[in-house]
Amino acid sequence: MSDILGQALYNHYHQLSKHKLWIHNRYGPKEEMPVDVYFRDEDDMPDLEWLALNECRGSVLDIGAGAGSHALALQDRGLDVKAIDISPLAVQVMQQRGVTQAAVADIFTYNQGKFDTLLLLMNGIGLAGTTDGLARLLLQLDTLLNEGGQVLFDSSDVAYLYEGNLPETGYHGEIAYQYEYHQQKTDWFNWLYMDEERMSDIAAEAGYNFEVLLEDEFGQYLARLIRIA
Repeated sequence: MSDILGQALYNHYHQLSKHKLWIHNRYGPKEEMPVDVYFRDEDDMPDLEWLALNECRGSVLDIGAGAGSHALALQDRGLDVKAIDISPLAVQVMQQRGVTQAAVADIFTYNQGKFDTLLLLMNGIGLAGTTDGLARLLLQLDTLLNEGGQVLFDSSDVAYLYEGNLPETGYHGEIAYQYEYHQQKTDWFNWLYMDEERMSDIAAEAGYNFEVLLEDEFGQYLARLIRIA
């Protein structure tokens, strides 16, 4: 079972299984990832995501769209939104839920048009994996932006996970995870969390202006990137 997250979404949507989705990490015990969080209505989304939806404009590409909840909310608002995910089963779920433009795609090679808004929620930039990967991702996103377009994303500083003992090498926001579902596991993979200062520096190096739109009580923030003219 290689598409483990997609299988969990598919089974949950079709009520085929009550198995739990677990996330293993290298800093503590495994944690349950509630699958229903991917199926929230707009009213159940946190303020950070609600603001992100409000800030979307023009044509939108929802990157790493999961079960398509954000894309559906944008469709309901009348926006032209395309949703992509690397998981074939997740894309099936999106289509079955009513996302009209959903496709299996890897953002690092995606080249199907340009957009006014690129949306990466639920720490979507984490798919970059590493700070080097983030620099590559920002360069790729630039190829998908219309003139004056924006990138909207959320992230957070996870230094608190280390309780004051930050790693001596590497960036502390490069976190190794492994999904487990129905006694099947993925390979270990990196997911990236960015503190605001480091994010601002990397964005500037890639030619973007970095603006924080909202920061919540948990240290999560919503930000906008706009290409520097």
